[in-house]
Amino acid sequence: MALDAHQLATFRQLAAATPGVDVEVYRRFDKNPLDPIIGLGEIDARIGFMGRDPGRDEICHGEPFIGAGGQIVRRAIHQQLHGQPLPDFEASRALSRHFFWINTVPYKPVGNKAWSMSIKKRFHPAMTELLEHSWLGRDLITLGREAFLWFGIAQDKSLRGRLDAFWAREDRFESSLEVQLAGMSRPLRLHPLPHPSPLNATWYGRFPGLLRQRFEQLKLDPEHLRLDRNAVVGNGFAGCS
Repeated sequence: MALDAHQLATFRQLAAATPGVDVEVYRRFDKNPLDPIIGLGEIDARIGFMGRDPGRDEICHGEPFIGAGGQIVRRAIHQQLHGQPLPDFEASRALSRHFFWINTVPYKPVGNKAWSMSIKKRFHPAMTELLEHSWLGRDLITLGREAFLWFGIAQDKSLRGRLDAFWAREDRFESSLEVQLAGMSRPLRLHPLPHPSPLNATWYGRFPGLLRQRFEQLKLDPEHLRLDRNAVVGNGFAGCS
């Protein structure tokens, strides 16, 4: 599924007013620095992933979660679905349509530094609109603290407190939290994990096992990649597509 003309125009307008986009990397790969890196997948994909922001490889290939960290995720997905190792890069890309992929900000920052809170707030309404209108699912695996706490931006104090308290729990990477964002008609179930970066020395070695555990909790298998559309319509989501 691709962005519609209105969505694309919105993101380009936001990006044009955003300092800190790594324009040089976009130019290196002959890509437009105003175009967002978003991989919506099928609208009825049952499971989604949320990260912080795209990196160099994501700009090169024009899709999210395709670099080193994303390949860790994709290798685990392929192993879970097919019972064998991921054969090659193209096979990893073929997995994209089965899931919903999103970042807090869909643009690469200079130096891969986290976007400021003011920039995340700027993009928050547009990203929330994608969650509401471009995806019917509820289960979202968040990667890292930035992605998880994004759900407290522009929300009431109660939700922010619940997110902070949950992140402080020792079992946060085994448990899940349901949240209801302002502007969304349905709640989402967040399944947080650490960020799959080699720089995250505390959790990097444990990440594949934690991800496999999430897949088991979510009963991920080839027969359950998409939502039951009859159930979705029955829950009041008709017309979202």
